[in-house]
Amino acid sequence: MTIRTSSEEETIQAGARLAGELRGIVLLKGDLGAGKTTLVRGIVAGIPGAQADEVSSPTFTLIHDYGAGVFHIDLYRLDTERQVESLGLDDIFDQAHLVLVEWGEKLGYLIPPKRTEITIEPEADSRRLIHISRFGE
Repeated sequence: MTIRTSSEEETIQAGARLAGELRGIVLLKGDLGAGKTTLVRGIVAGIPGAQADEVSSPTFTLIHDYGAGVFHIDLYRLDTERQVESLGLDDIFDQAHLVLVEWGEKLGYLIPPKRTEITIEPEADSRRLIHISRFGE
């Protein structure tokens, strides 16, 4: 499935609409500034009980817990699978309702077979193409 948005607000709205369809591990892919965190803001806003007002890029904190079983992880600053392993993500993956992982390709061999991948491609102006693929269902 592909969604096209024309503004930051439309990207947030698209995320809110997707929220009801997402479960488990979601890998978010796209270049720096592609709109991954903006989409996350919308997804979290679409989940009852989650704290969408706290959504920000977790680049320095790495892991945010927004309540309602929703976690947001940013692996941008990690360089090796060993660094990723040290985060202890298995517990989060096993217990969380939804785990949104920016730079998810850095999970390496830890990428679960059952997952959703969302790739965001910026176009001209503020437009974006959001590609959604499901694996292992």
